[in-house]
Amino acid sequence: MKNRTRRSAAEVNHERWLVSYADFVTLLFAFFVVLYASAQIDKQRASRLSDAINSAFQQLGIFERDGHKPGEIDPRISLPSAVNGAQDLSRWAPSGQEKMGADPKKQDFNAIRSELEKALAAEITRNEVALHMEADGLVVSLREAGFFDSGSATIKPGAEAAFARVANILREHSCSVRIEGHTDNVPIHTAQFASNWELSTARSTSLVKALIEQYGVPSERLSAAGYAEFHPAASNATAKGRQLNRRVDVVILTSPRQRQAASLGAPSDKDPAKSSAGDAAASHPPATRNGQSAAPDASGRNSGRSG
Repeated sequence: MKNRTRRSAAEVNHERWLVSYADFVTLLFAFFVVLYASAQIDKQRASRLSDAINSAFQQLGIFERDGHKPGEIDPRISLPSAVNGAQDLSRWAPSGQEKMGADPKKQDFNAIRSELEKALAAEITRNEVALHMEADGLVVSLREAGFFDSGSATIKPGAEAAFARVANILREHSCSVRIEGHTDNVPIHTAQFASNWELSTARSTSLVKALIEQYGVPSERLSAAGYAEFHPAASNATAKGRQLNRRVDVVILTSPRQRQAASLGAPSDKDPAKSSAGDAAASHPPATRNGQSAAPDASGRNSGRSG
């Protein structure tokens, strides 16, 4: 019995793990062979895709290399059907100015700003005019101190020459223009203007009317809006701030969407409660220059002012 047990123990094979190890190595080898084959296929596909994209850009005239002129395709490369000659790719080709990185609209606005700064240099020095860019476009602020009498919507005779220079520049360019009237927060109530809404709108429409009738600016490019005291440029808590807020802004619009909204008299996103007028500026005749405020001064008399 003991001999039989010893014989069984001696016959146990301790190298059976080699079978499992050999199977594992075989499977691992097969796995890496599949990975290598897949990588080679992906590389070929990527190469074909790269060649197709390169040829498409050459057809657009963007790249010029490998001895091929813009618009010519390497005959060795077969393009996908999406970029075959049957499809006109010329409409996607950039213009000469775009290839050079030029923005004609930006250049035009820079030119307009330079012309205005040169034409209004004296008024800018006297702080009667200010120029700055906003999201809507280039803003030319005509401050009340230089262009309007207090409580009046008629431009001062001494400011007509400065406004004429602005009008001549606007006439020479095709941009649309929105004239915005602004006031401070001091109420006004006169025979001509019941509130700051009427005063701000009357000032803007009087300038639109002048641009159309006196300076020949096309009416379809113009719009008028009155914002009263609700879009201040400075704080109304100080006299200096209120003086800056009494102004008329000539906004030279940038985008076609803004141009369309201007011609339709669409509300601005600044404030839903605004007064806006379209091209029919003549329906708002300029108010007389003798408007007097109902707010009494220290002596108890009514004093004229702009809102």
